[in-house]
Amino acid sequence: MIIKQMELSLRKCVSPEFIFGIGARKMASQYAKNLGAKNVLIVTDKGVQNAGWVKDVTETLDQEKINHILFNDVVPNPRDTNVHNGAKLYREYKCDGIIAVGGGSPIDCAKGIGIVVSNMGTILDYEGVDKIPYPLPPLICIPTTAGSSADVSQFAIINDSQRHVKIAIISKSIVPDVSLIDPETTLSMNASLSIYTGVDALTHAFEAYVSNAHSNITDLYALEAISLLSTSLPKVISHPNDIEARSSVMMASLLSGLAFSNASLGIIHATAHSLGGWLDLPHGLCNAILLDHAVAYNFPYAKERYQNIAEQMGMKGHHTPKDFLEKIHDFKHSLGLTEHLGDLGVNTEVIPHLAKMALQDVCVITNPIMPTQSDVEEILTHAL
Repeated sequence: MIIKQMELSLRKCVSPEFIFGIGARKMASQYAKNLGAKNVLIVTDKGVQNAGWVKDVTETLDQEKINHILFNDVVPNPRDTNVHNGAKLYREYKCDGIIAVGGGSPIDCAKGIGIVVSNMGTILDYEGVDKIPYPLPPLICIPTTAGSSADVSQFAIINDSQRHVKIAIISKSIVPDVSLIDPETTLSMNASLSIYTGVDALTHAFEAYVSNAHSNITDLYALEAISLLSTSLPKVISHPNDIEARSSVMMASLLSGLAFSNASLGIIHATAHSLGGWLDLPHGLCNAILLDHAVAYNFPYAKERYQNIAEQMGMKGHHTPKDFLEKIHDFKHSLGLTEHLGDLGVNTEVIPHLAKMALQDVCVITNPIMPTQSDVEEILTHAL
């Protein structure tokens, strides 16, 4: 993409330091030492631990004589209870830093633990934008999936276990100190996880590009991410051990993360958070099901931007909204994504509640147009 008109309005762009490449995960001890950490809490889940990625990290910590305690009680769509249990362990062992190893769930949980140990109270106290007064302990992230981009973003998504709703916490205070992005870690992902996280990254890029808070900087990140995912994600599914394809998808995850962290998101993520909180569904799958239906709703308010996205997905020349929606639909089906919300247990009775929760999500604020309750209900109904 060529920048057609230089932007003169003020824009802020935040990102952590990051290292990208094979073997990046093994630099954890070096960065822990640089940050002054001597007793770290490692936050992960049992699947990542069983894949061997945690051992790679602990071995480097042992070499530098950095003490560590493991917290692996993290579930998909991490709960407030996971955060509080981790914070209790952090305090009990007098830790002075956190290393998150895993996908979005362990990383978001690690951010939550950092918030609570530095600011007290419960994690639910910090829902919203810029509600965190005190900085977190040193935080090192090692992503093992390619899609959530939690390792570079100023977002954390936590499930309120009482209200059954995901809350969004947005603050530059939770941008990690460093992200060690190692494409090799994604080789342990199965096909479903690769697809769901890849489409999550695609949705990040879509929503960041049409966000009403986008900038020239985030536009560059988002469009390149879309281009990479359009070609490389299908390769990863057909050739799961292709490290070059895996690296391309991991790079797309990084770029889309930098885009949405600074431009925010929209109605797709707001609604996916509602679905994930109420029904405990995979986040990437929710995004995938909603994608084309939400684009159909948004299209009249961001026509030129969607035309640019279509070009990045390989569509040449002028195309109608119907053409673009068919392209998205066909791309999803090429990955085996044929589910509808009805297949996942969603019914018409719960749609008003899901729509209400989506409209309370902070991500909806940057949608190209502010939807109404009936608008969101219609999107959900079409996705049934």
